[in-house]
Amino acid sequence: MSRIPENEIIRFYSEDKGVLIEAESGVFSVRERLYELEERFQGTKIVRVSNSEIVNLYKIQEIDLSFTGTIKFSMYSGSTVYVSRRYVKKIKKVLGL
Repeated sequence: MSRIPENEIIRFYSEDKGVLIEAESGVFSVRERLYELEERFQGTKIVRVSNSEIVNLYKIQEIDLSFTGTIKFSMYSGSTVYVSRRYVKKIKKVLGL
């Protein structure tokens, strides 16, 4: 996989014991683990939202707060991402909610 610019990253997610990146140019496999990617993007708007996903907050199309104990993100790519209860407080702080 060639290096994908940060502004094209939509999300990273785990699937079948591997990690995939969903970018504007497609879906690709990456070698890093989610915890490594979380550390790499610390201090940016690419943040961990669950044990299995990291999202780029700039790629969120819609935020749904109607779910009790979680947040639903609709991404520009059409993907749906749910923030796990463990990360809700952190995400609300990052989003200023």
